[in-house]
This record gives sequence, C-alpha cells and structure tokens, in this order.
Amino acid sequence: MRGLPLTFRRYASSSPIPTSTLTNSPLSKPPPIALLPPLPLYRRILRSHRRLPLDQRIFGDQYVKAEFRRHRDVENPLHIVGFLTEWQLYAQKLEGDEWKGEVLEKRVVDQLSDQQVGQLWELLQAIKRRNSDEEIDDEAEIAMDGR
Repeated sequence: MRGLPLTFRRYASSSPIPTSTLTNSPLSKPPPIALLPPLPLYRRILRSHRRLPLDQRIFGDQYVKAEFRRHRDVENPLHIVGFLTEWQLYAQKLEGDEWKGEVLEKRVVDQLSDQQVGQLWELLQAIKRRNSDEEIDDEAEIAMDGR
C-alpha cells in the first residue's frame, strides 16, 4: 500500500469502487451497460414485441429476424458491440414505453451508412403504406356502414 498514490490507496482493497465516486466528475460517462449475448437479446426483443398490436408485432418480428440473420457472420468486434448495444437499448425502451413519440436525432442519422439510410427509407415507406391501407379500410368500412 505504501507505493500507491493517496487516491489509489483508498480503493486498493478488494471492494468495488463506489459509483458515486465515479459519477461526481463532470467528465465522467454513464456506466456501461452489460451486453446480453446475441441469442438471449434476440429472445428478449421478440418477447417485448408481444406487448405491441398484432400488425406492429409481426412487422417488428420480421425486421428483427432479418437484422440478426444479416449480422450472423459479422466478425468485426466493434460492429458486433455496436449492433448488440443498439438492440439492447431498443429492447429497454420498448419494455419501458419510452419509445412512443421519440424522434431520431440528427447526429444518429448522420452516422448511418448509405445502406442503413436505405433500410430506414424502406421502413418509412412500409409504415406509410400500412397507414394508407388502414385509411382505405376505414373509409370502406364507413362507406359500408352508410348504406
């Protein structure tokens, strides 16, 4: 213990560093989240989709399955960590209803690759088609009721 600087002596025991010590600094980052392995995360997302309306659940399940299949053979560790982190944050938001009314930040859009922007565009078009189909169905239902 003698050779350690004064600030390290306090934490040289086997007990973990109190998080209050880490978060008091203005430069500190939030503590990292423990990432789930791919398969448990995949299952957690599909379970969280059970709370959605049926059409959203089907659409979400198909999208998640396609994305996880598409990334099955990725070997870049940074890409894997980023992929799992974003999907885990998605699952947490979905479980807590924090996603409703959320807007995609410009900095996030700026970081997307051309392929990701294309996927986002396709998703937007699919949502618009679904909404227009629902409007047509609603109008037809109103017309049938008016007879």
